[in-house]
Amino acid sequence: MGVLRKILAWLSVPVICVLALLLYIARPFNPDNNRLFGRLVARVGRFILGMERPLSGQENMPRDRPTVVIANHQHNDDLFLMGDLLPPRTVTVGKLSLVWIPFFGQIFWLGGNVVLDRARSHKAVAVMQVTSDAIVQERKSLWIFPEGTRSRGRGLQKFKKGAFHAAVASGAPITMVCASQYEDGTLGWSGRRERVSIRILPPVETSGLTTADIPELMARCHREMEAAISAMS
Repeated sequence: MGVLRKILAWLSVPVICVLALLLYIARPFNPDNNRLFGRLVARVGRFILGMERPLSGQENMPRDRPTVVIANHQHNDDLFLMGDLLPPRTVTVGKLSLVWIPFFGQIFWLGGNVVLDRARSHKAVAVMQVTSDAIVQERKSLWIFPEGTRSRGRGLQKFKKGAFHAAVASGAPITMVCASQYEDGTLGWSGRRERVSIRILPPVETSGLTTADIPELMARCHREMEAAISAMS
């Protein structure tokens, strides 16, 4: 039953993408499209999976100013877990291969999201610095998985620098979204997914910081996220 739930949840994504394309074509590159799309995909997906997601600290997510959101990345199902937490006017960061996924790739591109080519990873920091201009001038928020790859529930991995360069260059606060560790497991005969808790931590201000402060900023955010994840798990 759990396998069936997962298949149906992921089949719902291209269906929603096809419907959402009408909105994205009508308002191309409008970053608020991503928030509406994420909310629908996440809530439909969790309903099908039977996943409970207790949420705390929602008041810590800035709504009246841009922010750089960082979150721990464990499985592809994070889309259902966190998709409805995007603040207004948020773009995300993803790898180039996402663009070639039918329907979803077109949604990702038309949403004005940031595409990174891992084969040219030496340019990633430069891309984030350019993105900081969008944060300041277009008042966009940025959502990033700073680990760069899925941990598969094996703890918080080392962070990459891109998100922190974008935050410091723009002066935007960093907001940390922490999900408790989970695996691709089900509960009982119904196949419902295990409960996964989310905690949003208070923003870390970056105004006045320079690139010299980035290592300590990364270490601080990693410590705080690791402690929060450990407390929930």
